[in-house]
Amino acid sequence: MKAKILFFLFIAFYFQVLISQSLKVNPVKEFYIAYNVHAKDTIHKNNYEIFTMNMDGSSKKNITNHSDVAWTYYAYGNRLFFISDRDTCSRCFFLYETDVNGQQIKKVSNLMLEDSWMSARNQGSEMVVSGRLSKENRHQLFIIQTKNGTYKQLTNDPHAKYGDPCFSPDGQKIAFYYKKNKSDKSSHEEIFIMNADGSEMKQLSQYPKDNISAKDYGYRAGATKWHPTENFISYISLQDGRHSIFAITPDGAKQWKLIENDLSDGYHDWSPDGKWLVYNGSDIQETQYHIMLMDWKTKTTKQLTVTQYKSQLSPVFIEK
Repeated sequence: MKAKILFFLFIAFYFQVLISQSLKVNPVKEFYIAYNVHAKDTIHKNNYEIFTMNMDGSSKKNITNHSDVAWTYYAYGNRLFFISDRDTCSRCFFLYETDVNGQQIKKVSNLMLEDSWMSARNQGSEMVVSGRLSKENRHQLFIIQTKNGTYKQLTNDPHAKYGDPCFSPDGQKIAFYYKKNKSDKSSHEEIFIMNADGSEMKQLSQYPKDNISAKDYGYRAGATKWHPTENFISYISLQDGRHSIFAITPDGAKQWKLIENDLSDGYHDWSPDGKWLVYNGSDIQETQYHIMLMDWKTKTTKQLTVTQYKSQLSPVFIEK
């Protein structure tokens, strides 16, 4: 009997050592999460602040506390990028950078930006954004050099609307939404893809014309994100009475709904290792938004926020 007990104890110890060694070789990566909050009770009536928290929802912190409209759309490593109308006219947005604590805030470029998602490549040295050169020439795509703020225009069609650009993991392609005539209210945006130099533009998504939400106000296609390890682009679309996260392959051959539930799911981000999905979810009426975290492998989902604020949106991962 003692021999059997010793044998099982040895086996248990052996597996414990294997698990411990495996975690050392493949540690579970931890991230911070930054997100945007409509915080009327802070400084300004229509104020948006940037909050950060741990992946378990703890240590929530307002890192901006400013009377501007501050909104984060992207983080690269431990660098958090956000748009802000501080030191300029209302809703005149420029690109800023800070850390997870809201320290060392600096303006990145003098290019005025649209209220749009963005992305980076080459260790965060180059960002693709939607910007404006004038009142007439808006919603065009640019590459910004984050070290010195210089920029290069990729698209030049003032009648069209380009937004939510996202680099492919290798930096060679850009996914984005595109609307051919931004003044045509009967048309809508779709997901497109092109080379990083602006050439060979191709449509990917096709909104179902007979969908019950076809005439409702909301995103037809937008908030593009490219999964870092799997070959698909995720985006949000208003279909069947609610916003949901969809996915499409870069060749447009396959399109599917990413999360099957009865809620409204929206702005989202993938962790750099592709193992986590964070997004804002709400009731179908979209009266209360929460930040949700999903383990992409197990599909286990956890709500990270409480009802202190109604609008808690657009989460992004920041590396620790």
